[in-house]
Amino acid sequence: MKTQEFIDLENRYGANNYNPLNVVLNRGEGIWVWDVDGNRYMDCLAAYSAVNQGHCHPRILEAMTEQARKLTLVSRAFRNDQLGPFYDEICALTHSHSVLPMNSGAEAVESAIKAVRKWGYEVKGVPDGQAEIIVCTNNFHGRTLTIVGFSSEEQYRQGYAPFTPGFNLIPYGDAAALEQAITPNTVAFLVEPIQGEGGVIIPPNGYLKAVRDLCDRHNVMLILDEIQTGLGRTGKLFAEEHDDIEADLTLVGKALSGGFYPVSAVLSNREVLGVFKPGDHGSTFGGNPLACAVARAALKVLVEENLIDNAARMGEHALERLRAIDSPHIREVRGRGLMIGIELHPEAGGARRFCEALRDLGLLCKETHEHVLRIAPPLVIQKEEIDWAVERIQQVLTAL
Repeated sequence: MKTQEFIDLENRYGANNYNPLNVVLNRGEGIWVWDVDGNRYMDCLAAYSAVNQGHCHPRILEAMTEQARKLTLVSRAFRNDQLGPFYDEICALTHSHSVLPMNSGAEAVESAIKAVRKWGYEVKGVPDGQAEIIVCTNNFHGRTLTIVGFSSEEQYRQGYAPFTPGFNLIPYGDAAALEQAITPNTVAFLVEPIQGEGGVIIPPNGYLKAVRDLCDRHNVMLILDEIQTGLGRTGKLFAEEHDDIEADLTLVGKALSGGFYPVSAVLSNREVLGVFKPGDHGSTFGGNPLACAVARAALKVLVEENLIDNAARMGEHALERLRAIDSPHIREVRGRGLMIGIELHPEAGGARRFCEALRDLGLLCKETHEHVLRIAPPLVIQKEEIDWAVERIQQVLTAL
């Protein structure tokens, strides 16, 4: 089949809820992917950070295929020999006290919401049905009905009401607004350390430290959504480490499986997860042996192949090179590690046309919030490959 035939099949039978670039991929290795016509592209999106370890990493592939031959799923009705070691290894790596394994990032968010509400009622003493969770404008925590209900993006909400109550929206990066919003019924503050989908928005210096202090002072659980920022993307294991803080609940997903399988988790540094009793919450697939084997290998690759340090070094180099581009279209280049956003002036005509031009030059990235080019390659990328990418980005930003 040819490229257009694949596109026609998607358009004919698929729900119209995505607007992908017209490239049909069928193979990947490291930072490179190939389309059905044999053309090679550098992947500068990394499946929204799900393939931090690079496409089809051989060590993760080996772990997956070995486990798939032995045992894939037993549900949590029984124990399996991969779950305990997974708990042990991820807790040791992340300094966590307990783990709740799930599948998608959105499920991790939903699980955290349930946990902090139950903690609020059983431990903090919030009156039944009155628990409040504070969230931020421009947030992106997933696509479930509860989550889109506290989004500030109108398109995410339109046509889906009524929504789950109990969420208060405040400006991102504003610690004073958080303090003002906290009430005796506030059980948690849910926030991204860097807003990826929101346009790679980095909060002001000192913001997360101030947030941690406020949450401690008012007995509020701090939930950091590190599903995109975590597991090396920003040049640290977690983005919270840049501010030398620890969340009460940390949410991970995406790169937890290296892109091989849906795996997510809620990590707790306090006894919040202790409020769950058997039957309170669960998942048929969460914590299955295949997922655990994949996640264990994915974490080992990140650490043993020094991908976190590489993200810090390559990110610094990429930011330096990108900030040197002289283009009237660029409003700002910002980022941390290999999570980079190039914000364009509205007069540039939107980021989509630049993504399409970059595709034609062999580089794949995606626009977000209309005017931002998001650059987030797999963490295995090297200096000469960064330079290759920057040359093409400079070409389209100066020629179009």
